[in-house]
Amino acid sequence: MTDTSHMRVLRPRPHILAFYDGRIAGQRFAEGPNWVDDGALSLGIASYAVISENEALIYDTHISVAHARFIRTTLEKMGIDTFTVVLSHWHLDHVAGTEVFADSTIIANKRTRDLLQHHKAAIEDGTHHGLPAINPLILPTHVFERGVHIHVGRLHIDLIQCNIHSDDATVVHLKADGVLLAGDTLEDTVTYVGEPENFATHLVDLDRLVALNANTILPNHGDPDVISSGGYGPGLITATQDYLWKLMAARGDPALRSAPLADWVGKHVVNGHLTYFAPYEGVHAQNLRQSLSAQD
Repeated sequence: MTDTSHMRVLRPRPHILAFYDGRIAGQRFAEGPNWVDDGALSLGIASYAVISENEALIYDTHISVAHARFIRTTLEKMGIDTFTVVLSHWHLDHVAGTEVFADSTIIANKRTRDLLQHHKAAIEDGTHHGLPAINPLILPTHVFERGVHIHVGRLHIDLIQCNIHSDDATVVHLKADGVLLAGDTLEDTVTYVGEPENFATHLVDLDRLVALNANTILPNHGDPDVISSGGYGPGLITATQDYLWKLMAARGDPALRSAPLADWVGKHVVNGHLTYFAPYEGVHAQNLRQSLSAQD
């Protein structure tokens, strides 16, 4: 069973819990390259629960069945007995625990459902991005396109599809609270570039996030201290936009390409929009390679 001893339950808002693991020196899921350590625990990862009455919206099912079971058990001890799962996108570190919620409504946009369905066999036998396998992978029970309004207890919640980080992203907007659950569309220290050919669309959809006027932003990969203290402000979106513009500019600017990540994000760290976390140096180097390859 996957170790959940480092799981922290954070409470950025009275009715929102973050189930956080990772960003601990020396912590590893397994020796050698694997998607749990390389894309999740090394950077820190959270799944969220939005609670109203006896119901909870679960935003992503974390990196393993054991992590998802930890989430469900914690909430059941609080008197929660009705769960609605929303998947932020199809990447493995966000869908690994779907089995634990097989008896619940699982919502995703149609693109997420189609990607999971297409890759289901490879995800279940561990040949898609390698081990550990996710078996069984439970597919979404309900899909939407562009956006949908749902209720969880007394809460009114909008699910919004966008193309940032991946072309199947879903963010959760609690308009009345000014809260945006951002998934991987926003990340601290920098976004993880998977689809550099879509930079222009990413920037348009980041403007759509700005227009939501959220004053609290909760990303899946972020600083646990910032999340526990109430989350990020809208400057996280600005910092992400700035970073994408710089990635595109770096294609023609060797000096910018060779500048350290601290220089790229420095003003946003000073302004409190971001925190600097050294493992993102590797993410940044990969982002540069991805951006340059998309230009070729």
